Amino acid sequence: MRLIRYLKGSVAAVLVIVALLIVQAFTDLAIPRFTSDIVDVGIQQSGIEHASVEEMRAETYRVVSLLVDASDEALLQSSYRESGKGTYVLTDEGRQRIDELDRALSVPMAYVGMLERADSTDIDHLKQAFEQGTLSREDAQAKVDQMLAELGDGSDALVYQQALAAAKAEYEALGWDVAGIQSAYLWRVGLRMLALAALGMSAAIGVGFVASRTAAGIAANLRARLYGRVLSFSHAEVARFSPASLITRGTNDIQLIQMVEVMLLRMVLYAPILAIGGIVMIATTNVSMGWVIALAVVAIFVIIGLLMSIAMPKFKIMQYLVDGVNRTAREMLVGLPVIRAFNRQNHEQGRFDKASRKLMDTQLFTNRVMTFMMPAMMLIMNATSVAIVWVGASYVDAGTIQTGDLIAFITYSMVVIMSFLVIGMISIMLPRANVAAERVDEVLGTQGSIVDPEKETQVANIPASAAVPLAARIEFRDVSFRYGEGSELALDQVSFVAEAGKTTAIIGSTGSGKSTICRLIERFYDATEGQVLFDGTDVRNMSQRDLRRQIGYVGQQAFLFSGTVESNVAYTDGGRALDPQRMLEALSIAQAADFVSGMDGGIAAPISQGGTNVSGGQRQRLSIARALYPKVRAYVFDDSFSALDYKTESALRREMAKHTGGATVVLVAQRIASVMHADSIVVLDEGRVVGQGSHRELLETCEAYREIAQSQLSPEELKPHVVLAKGGDAR
Repeated sequence: MRLIRYLKGSVAAVLVIVALLIVQAFTDLAIPRFTSDIVDVGIQQSGIEHASVEEMRAETYRVVSLLVDASDEALLQSSYRESGKGTYVLTDEGRQRIDELDRALSVPMAYVGMLERADSTDIDHLKQAFEQGTLSREDAQAKVDQMLAELGDGSDALVYQQALAAAKAEYEALGWDVAGIQSAYLWRVGLRMLALAALGMSAAIGVGFVASRTAAGIAANLRARLYGRVLSFSHAEVARFSPASLITRGTNDIQLIQMVEVMLLRMVLYAPILAIGGIVMIATTNVSMGWVIALAVVAIFVIIGLLMSIAMPKFKIMQYLVDGVNRTAREMLVGLPVIRAFNRQNHEQGRFDKASRKLMDTQLFTNRVMTFMMPAMMLIMNATSVAIVWVGASYVDAGTIQTGDLIAFITYSMVVIMSFLVIGMISIMLPRANVAAERVDEVLGTQGSIVDPEKETQVANIPASAAVPLAARIEFRDVSFRYGEGSELALDQVSFVAEAGKTTAIIGSTGSGKSTICRLIERFYDATEGQVLFDGTDVRNMSQRDLRRQIGYVGQQAFLFSGTVESNVAYTDGGRALDPQRMLEALSIAQAADFVSGMDGGIAAPISQGGTNVSGGQRQRLSIARALYPKVRAYVFDDSFSALDYKTESALRREMAKHTGGATVVLVAQRIASVMHADSIVVLDEGRVVGQGSHRELLETCEAYREIAQSQLSPEELKPHVVLAKGGDAR
């Protein structure tokens, strides 16, 4: 049902496909009937289609008049007229009522043909006896009834064949070109078959074209929706699904859905149309052999049900094993330098082989199970053909059906069986596609934990005029945060203020919650308790776009996108026009102008995915330039100077102080040298604030800060700033 729901937006295309499939089914089902006509009429009957001949001899007309049923005598008289040449010709009225005339003349013509083949004088005797009154119409009808009784149960078919043979003999007696009649009939039917085949081919091409475009459109729409949904996810949702799984769902799963949608539109819709048409055609050909088809269809569904019950559980876990392979491969590619550095290639190869082998074993199991399907289906089809020929041969021998009808019956039987076979084969693929659809819908149905407030409650909080101060005031008010239910608190009752236009530094040991503070400012997560305020407004009452447009952010891991230096530095939300002068200024402040000018192409120099073609320090400086490029009210640097030497960092901080226009700066760092000149320093320890103040104040009052300083700075570097607490040790 998920796969069908995806077609809701393509109703017009589905209707077009159904119409084309009906045309295709009509042509496919009509061609076997024409084949039957070629065999029965074109070959066996020499192209003669009707027992009602176009022209007959006068003596034949008188005998037929004698033998025809009294109720049909008026029909015969209105259907033929004297030609003046000793013959009777068919009138326009007779051509219009040809089917009625065939029914009326089949028995008389058959009797005439039998008499002529037995002894030509019998007809003369019959005519003379009738004219002399020695043979009444009732006696003539009795002779006909005796002939019908001798023919037995298949009399109708045999009588009509005899009537056609008599019609052929009549044409030959009149000197007509019977070979020409046959040739004309074969050409006429053959051209009709070619026209139908061309029409069917055109319909099939149209179905393929529309189905492929529709399925591709569904896949494109799903990818766009999936990508948009993932972009709305917070770090929590991405971690929950894992990047590898999200990539698999956006590529492998949607590709599988697209493939099955094409099959649904081209084959699953066509199968019932063709099956119903085939059943109708079988009913018009010969119903007595229908039990053979029914038995074959039951056998097909028994086999399919057995195979599905065995393979279905494996299909359901196959997609998750694909996730595992992608996850392992992605981890290996990202961590390749570490793997090489520690000579763990063999270990990682073993990990990948293990994940790959699990997938391979599952696929082999399902493939081995599925290999039984086609041989079993072919056995059923061939057995059905043999049964039809076996049973049909007796009907042909008895005269119940003709050889062409038997050929048509076999063809229609194969059509019906193949239709159910296609449905069965698609039903094997549907469970796996359904698993893929479930996985995609799971992502689409997941609401991000970080959502914008309702329009009515949103606070814009964006400076509308120059009168509004550029710098923003950022406040943490009793903020506690944990990354997941039941996990330990990453922040515990944290409170501090980053004053507008000031530099606030955050320092602490590893795992103390420094990066978490940056993520909460950017609203990558929401506080579990307390408030994060931006100019006095809770960030949860602002739209994410408005909030982030006012903040320049540099993450702990400097990441560059594939493109150029220009495209990475000017990586804005699209609402800001490209400003080359501002870009050069941002590169200069970030101490990146020199190495960029030395690159081949300058700001147009290519950058590979992840920035792997530049060094770590260069990558970090370009990331800083990206944050400095837009005019914002606050900058957040999450340990963003770690790859810079002290000289470069000092120059960068000096340039920022000159050119950032008094914007607020929140700086996370591990080095004392990076934070000691900040206006305010917040010291974290195990998620708690254990000290706030200037560098000098914290050396006096905060033991944790003093330990960090003493571990990084020499006594000579500390002396100008240290005012030891009572009993302190300057070391």
